[in-house]
Amino acid sequence: MEDSRLHNLNVFSSVHEPYWIASTSKTDYPALKEDINVDVAIVGGGIVGITTAFLLKEKGLKVAVLEANRIAHGTTGHTTAKITSQHGLIYDKIISKFGKEKARQYADANESAIHFIANLVKERNIDCDFCWRPAYIYTQSEEYIDKIEEEVKAASSLGIKASYQEDISLPFKIKAAIKFDNQAQFHPLKYILSLAKEIPGDGSHIFEFTKVVDIEDEERCAAVTSAGNKVTASKIIIASHFPCYDGRGMYFARMYAEKSYVLGVKVKDKFPEGMFITAEEPGRSLRSQKHDDGEIILVGGEHHKTGSEKQTNVHYENLGKFANETFQLQEILFRWSTQDCTTVDSVPYVGYLTSNTSNILVATGFAKWGMTNSTASARILTELITEGESPWAPVYNPSRFDIAASGAKLVSTNLDVAEKLLGGKITPAPSDIEIKNGEAKVINVDGEKVGAYRDEQGQLHIVDITCTHLGCELVWNEAEKTWDCPCHGSRFSYEGENIEGPAFNPLKHLGEGENIKDPNIF
Repeated sequence: MEDSRLHNLNVFSSVHEPYWIASTSKTDYPALKEDINVDVAIVGGGIVGITTAFLLKEKGLKVAVLEANRIAHGTTGHTTAKITSQHGLIYDKIISKFGKEKARQYADANESAIHFIANLVKERNIDCDFCWRPAYIYTQSEEYIDKIEEEVKAASSLGIKASYQEDISLPFKIKAAIKFDNQAQFHPLKYILSLAKEIPGDGSHIFEFTKVVDIEDEERCAAVTSAGNKVTASKIIIASHFPCYDGRGMYFARMYAEKSYVLGVKVKDKFPEGMFITAEEPGRSLRSQKHDDGEIILVGGEHHKTGSEKQTNVHYENLGKFANETFQLQEILFRWSTQDCTTVDSVPYVGYLTSNTSNILVATGFAKWGMTNSTASARILTELITEGESPWAPVYNPSRFDIAASGAKLVSTNLDVAEKLLGGKITPAPSDIEIKNGEAKVINVDGEKVGAYRDEQGQLHIVDITCTHLGCELVWNEAEKTWDCPCHGSRFSYEGENIEGPAFNPLKHLGEGENIKDPNIF
């Protein structure tokens, strides 16, 4: 009995897949095989892309969604799916950085997004486990009590129903908390896949396994795919998480990517009605989710900059330990990680790609708060295209640059990039080249550093670990078995396939073999 329980509590015996993807059927939209013309081409089939396509088609426009994988299987499929305007302790910061008017725009956009989703679920009768829940930020540190009090005042001044709390019904003591009423949660894939069904037809399309590798910025733009096909359109929206086309917007210098982790667990305890997140580090996020005849608890957190750590399995272990210490833990069913882009001033970039771009728009940098920010983005993009303006556009403007608001973070982010870029190139590869099954190492072959991974069957996979984006040295991620870029967040499989941008070219695959006896011989 004890052995069985220990197995159930073993993080790595769980399904390594998001619950949302595991609990929905796979889509089968076609790949693009010919050149087409539409009014608006949308690169990316996550919640931004699908919601925007849905809204634009309702306005009478012909749209094409171009997704490199399956729709909703990127960041949207790896979220914790909180529909909330509570995005950490952010409103006091936005007021101080941007002023009260723009802070109100941000608050209104996200509060409105909650009700937009709720109304759409009701009107379309979408079965997506939608339910209203309050959202809490709590602290167990004296240091954050004043910050929470200030956040209550800031959020309340913007029209959000926020209140100060001293108890939140979790099974441990807290020092203080902020509560946002009228927030919600749902199953994101059930929601998005329902909207997606209404897009194809009457000149509109969804294409899966259609990777955009370039954009031609002309009077009539064109999205160019890896297969050489073109989608020509009056407007192109880049909703590919990290922009697949920069257009001299310098997005790689104005954002950074972070990894975070989630466990889906069963507990004996009755979970309180609410969604919870810590104010301090280490970050901890909690919410319940309907599962079979009961529920699972999503335990998230452990964020770090992408590519900054090699021993990433420890983050799943830390979450498992926290869950076991906090609840009467019965079983760990699911585990997954996600990657999120954060702008240097913590507010997403939504609107025209640059101040000189009239036909290409972008939505990126949601900093782990994509359910409402993505929905708000879809509405802003739709209004910019169909009406020429949006009341929420100024705060999200991608061309903003306020040195007071973002200068220090911009400098520190790019100093870190420079350190990783130079450090990776000059650090010598280890001379020890013994590689076990399931293990990866950076080795020296003919004077060059390369990445070698031995799979569980003993086959060795060797790739050039220079990122195909801007040349940073990649770092092995043991939890996902990928080579990750510490500079801008690109990720590659151990065979060199590009998994996540901004890079879109694969790594050079240098060979396979049974053993490496000599560092100069494959």
